[in-house]
Amino acid sequence: MTLRVRELPSPNQDDRPPGTPIDMIVLHYTGMQTARAAIDRLRDPEAKVSSHYVVEEDGTVWRLVEEQRRAFHAGVSFWRGMTELNGRSIGIEIVNPGHEWGYRHFPVLQLAATCDLCLAILSRHAVPARNIVGHSDVAPDRKQDPGELFDWEGFARNGVGLWPSGVADLGTTGAVRDAASLSDVRAALGRIGYRVARQGALDPALSSVLRAFQRHWRPEAVTGQADAGTLARLLAVARAVGET
Repeated sequence: MTLRVRELPSPNQDDRPPGTPIDMIVLHYTGMQTARAAIDRLRDPEAKVSSHYVVEEDGTVWRLVEEQRRAFHAGVSFWRGMTELNGRSIGIEIVNPGHEWGYRHFPVLQLAATCDLCLAILSRHAVPARNIVGHSDVAPDRKQDPGELFDWEGFARNGVGLWPSGVADLGTTGAVRDAASLSDVRAALGRIGYRVARQGALDPALSSVLRAFQRHWRPEAVTGQADAGTLARLLAVARAVGET
């Protein structure tokens, strides 16, 4: 499809920090009942939130903030040792009511437009595959978007992000509970980019991060549990990250 970007500027923007590269793409869902409500909020100066782009369900793409400017989309966030991610990322809001208002599958036209938009961004900025993430990846204690229905695997096949190949699904049986195995879980999450403590039991903080990982890379089992299948997928993603 031919990507056409329409302009709808938001006042919620400012200068990026000097010398900071644009090396991340953060994908969101709007999490509001309508596209209009979401766009209005992203352009409301009182709300003080924005994104660079909004992609509607019919594939319409709106640019709210120019890429060289900072938009306010990630909030308190962390990825691969970095914080203040608004300064180095491009934020894309994908229209979907989200888990609060009736989460649903993303239409094909919307996914195609979002993928084409990401590819266009990648043609302008050196964003490594490991840095194309969801809002839930960078803020797992607060966010769930774009969620387990987003086609991360299909995007990776088309050159946007990464997806491990050849990993058998070992199911959700065989929970990982011993200290050594949980240490492996925490280490793999850290290598991928999440902020986790190096040691500890399966506590609520670790479960939140595991759910974020599962929404992105194991959507068939968003449990927050460190089962054998999740550990296998974790190790595969960590290996893939090391190769990028």
